[in-house]
Amino acid sequence: MKKVVLSLALVAMLGLSFTSCRETKAENTVEEAAEDAAEATEGAMEKTGKAFDNAVEETKEAGESVEDAVDEIDGDDQ
Repeated sequence: MKKVVLSLALVAMLGLSFTSCRETKAENTVEEAAEDAAEATEGAMEKTGKAFDNAVEETKEAGESVEDAVDEIDGDDQ
């Protein structure tokens, strides 16, 4: 009787150890989704940075145009 119980316990432990160590597809899916989100965020941040830089340049150009217009108007009054 003792050998039967010990044999069943050994078989149960081996069975559990093989099934518990398997990597599941859900873990891979979560990791891949996180990587995809990180890549998408990085791309969006780069586009936002470029758009911000363009807006700054256009604002500078608009400021210079206003300055030129004011100088032109001041020059006409004299």
